[in-house]
Amino acid sequence: MAEEIERKFLVTGDGWQEGVTERRAFRQFYLARSDSATVRVRITDDSSARLTVKGNRAGAARPEYEWDIPVEDAREMEALAAGRVLVKTRHVVPAGALAWEVDVFDDGLTLAEIEVPDAEASFERPDWLGEEVTDDPSYYNAAMALEQG
Repeated sequence: MAEEIERKFLVTGDGWQEGVTERRAFRQFYLARSDSATVRVRITDDSSARLTVKGNRAGAARPEYEWDIPVEDAREMEALAAGRVLVKTRHVVPAGALAWEVDVFDDGLTLAEIEVPDAEASFERPDWLGEEVTDDPSYYNAAMALEQG
């Protein structure tokens, strides 16, 4: 089974900016959400697209399956989006053998995620990292896109 293990944090400073090695622009939206899974489409730099199915979290881990899809199909599927389209820029900040992904959303929210090889893995915690929100559902992208309000 494919599995994603990540930790998510608020960002409290801009020190991360000096370490950025890569930037990508994302438009992402959700086609479905149930008690057991979400179905997401993400368009990257308006040049590639992926369909992703993610299962529920068990701590920092969850099942994740991804497929490349034609960008044209993704653009058409956006009309089927449930909730709002999330627009963000992802900045990659290397940290030893791992890398932080700092997402700056169009509404100003900034979150940092790090994918780890296992739930007990240690990682460098930079000084610009704030409170951990891995287990706070309000910071899940699906929740932000699908929130009622």
